[in-house]
Amino acid sequence: MSVTLDIILRKPDKVYHEGESVIGTIAIFTPSDLRHDGINLSMDGSVNLQLSSKNVGIIEAFYNAVKPIPLISAFCEVSSAGRIPAGHTNIPFELPLQPRPNRSLHETYHGVFINISYSLKCDVKRSFLSKGLQKTQQFFVQYAPKPTQPLHPVSFTMSPTSVTSKSGGVPDFYIRGHLDSTSCSVLRPFTGHIILERCEMAVRSIELQLVRVETCGCAEGYAKDGTEIQNIQIGDGDVPHKIAIPIYMIFPRLFTCPTLTTPNFKIEFEVNLVIIFENDYLVTENFPITLTREL
Repeated sequence: MSVTLDIILRKPDKVYHEGESVIGTIAIFTPSDLRHDGINLSMDGSVNLQLSSKNVGIIEAFYNAVKPIPLISAFCEVSSAGRIPAGHTNIPFELPLQPRPNRSLHETYHGVFINISYSLKCDVKRSFLSKGLQKTQQFFVQYAPKPTQPLHPVSFTMSPTSVTSKSGGVPDFYIRGHLDSTSCSVLRPFTGHIILERCEMAVRSIELQLVRVETCGCAEGYAKDGTEIQNIQIGDGDVPHKIAIPIYMIFPRLFTCPTLTTPNFKIEFEVNLVIIFENDYLVTENFPITLTREL
């Protein structure tokens, strides 16, 4: 059997808030005595920015913006050089979750051009004749939930004169709809309804598309890109007229976060309501939304 190294966090969900302590255990198993030159534990958190291929011509202008932005950095020496006895050894640790000076912790987020991640790394140093051991464990940072704020309901209508069409020859139609709020908590579903009042052509599909809009930049300029997170079909085939079709969408964990605006990057979200008619006629209504973390 070989030597194994693991980082076990006390919280099973690995979710922490700023100001808490990340508590866990460094677990080492060795079949025989293990000599080492020191055991270190480090905590790191950063924002990694990346420009899309369509912006490669202006990378020079964005040079300072695309470098990783450090949010948190902590280091501790768990053990000086010594010996670990054969068998299982558990070493407890506790590191405070505090940002670097003049920085704030942002929620963990996995995007296309912006990634916010946090991790612990344990290094067991050994002599140059023996390979050292290393283990990395990711954890998640979330804002503490705030009290629920008033909703921002929106009522809307869709017709050939009011929507964006990606194909010509849009049939005559009229749709009424209602969104319960455009300010949405990531802890609750996005809800509402639509009613197809009339349509001269059969509907093939009604879809709800969640889009993230990521902006990276600096004083010299900004690169803004929108990408789809998920697409949910809420109506299949020629849906009946004058019947309320419910809108219900869960915000996916990690791929969404509270709307965030900083000097170097922004993370925003939109919802597209897409109506696809027969013969592939397609119309879209766009709704910018603000995400929060509220109870």
